[in-house]
Amino acid sequence: MRLKIDKSWTLFLDRDGVINKRLPGDYVKTPEQFIFIEGALEAIRTFSSVFKHIIVVTNQQGIGKGLMTTGQLDLIHNKMMNEITLNGGRVDGIFYAPALDSQGSFLRKPSVGMGLLARKQFKDILFKKSIMAGDSVSDMIFGKRLGMKTVLTGDCVVAKQHPELVDFVYPDLLTFANTIDSNIKLKS
Repeated sequence: MRLKIDKSWTLFLDRDGVINKRLPGDYVKTPEQFIFIEGALEAIRTFSSVFKHIIVVTNQQGIGKGLMTTGQLDLIHNKMMNEITLNGGRVDGIFYAPALDSQGSFLRKPSVGMGLLARKQFKDILFKKSIMAGDSVSDMIFGKRLGMKTVLTGDCVVAKQHPELVDFVYPDLLTFANTIDSNIKLKS
C-alpha cells in the first residue's frame, strides 16, 4: 500500500518505546532517565519537513500513581523538546493522560481524548489525513478510533495478533522515516 502524504497531514507519536527507551516495569521520572531511541531524533527531523503537525500523545499514569508530578513530567518534556529542536526537528504539541488505567479516563489511550484536544488546539487537523505511530495495541486502537492510518514500531507480534489495527509495521521511527521518499509517499 502506498499513501500519498503532503503538508496537510499530521503525525501523532507515542512517547515511551517510540521516541525514548521504555523502562521495563518502571516509569521515566527524571530528565536523566529520558534516553532517545537510536535514530529517533533523525526521524523526527525528517518528519518535520513532511508533516504539517507533529503531536506527541502519551499515557503517563506514573503521575496518577504518585510516582512523579506534572512538574517533573514538564522537565522531561522540556529536555525532549530541546534535544529535538537542537537536532533540526520539531514537535508542535504534547498531550498526556495522567490518570490510572483503572480510572477509565477519556484522555487515556485507547480512548480518543488526547486526539480531540489536539484537534481543538490545531483546528486544521483532519484525522483521515493523520498517522498514529506507536508501539502498543492501545496506540493502534486510538488511531483507528479516530480514522487515522496506523504505524506500529518495534515488535511485530501486535501486528500479527491484530492485523485489522495495523496499516504499516517498522522496527523503529527511523526506518519509518526512511520509507518516506522524495515524492512524499509512504511505502509499506
